[in-house]
Formats: sequence, C-alpha cells, structure tokens
Amino acid sequence: MIGYVTVGTNNIDRAAIFYDALFATLGAARAFDTDGFIAWSTGPSAPAFSVTKPFDGQAATVGNGVMIAIALSSTDKVDAFYAKALELGGSDEGAPGMRLDNFYAGYFRDLDGNKLNAFCFIRD
Repeated sequence: MIGYVTVGTNNIDRAAIFYDALFATLGAARAFDTDGFIAWSTGPSAPAFSVTKPFDGQAATVGNGVMIAIALSSTDKVDAFYAKALELGGSDEGAPGMRLDNFYAGYFRDLDGNKLNAFCFIRD
C-alpha cells in the first residue's frame, strides 16, 4: 500500500552517503537522483525511501512522533541493519530486542534526527 516515504535533510550529500551505505545492506539502490531528492528501492514495483531538501526552502526538521519502519526478514538482519546505522553515525533510540510477543525491533535516528526502526515478526 505504501509507495514511498520521504524525510527531510539539510545536507543532501551527507544523507546520500549515509543511506547509500545503509540501504546497500538490503540490496537497495538509488531509483531517483536529482540535486535535491534521492530515492532508494529494491526494485521498480517495491516501496521506496527518499530524502529531500524541503521544497519551501526552510530548514528540514524532524516530525514529532514520525517514524519510518523498515521491514526485514530476521532478527539477524535487524541487528545488522541497526549496527550499520550506528556505524554510519546514526544515534541509538533503542537497541534491537523483543518489544511484543512476536515483534523484534531496533530504533535509531539518522544524521538529521529522523527516527527509523528496523523490525521483523517472529513466527513459530
């Protein structure tokens, strides 16, 4: 149902380096790339994640309560994705672990303070 999500950045070059390396761990590559907008995806019909300089020319700010969740297939992949985000300069918002009976997630912020998580469902 979700086609793509977009977060703002105040430094498109720095965001590009962060997300190129982070999304490479998922096999995602740039689907669109302009001076002020970059989107990554795993394929032409897959959802995308994008960063942009705000259209109104104002500074990008973090949305209070906004979080982007990245669905992964295993706890090992969640752990690796979270670790990569921190290695690239992201900040911890909650180490990977069980949150509910079958929900495993790790939370972090990117270089602009946008909150993301990587998660998977544990199935019997």
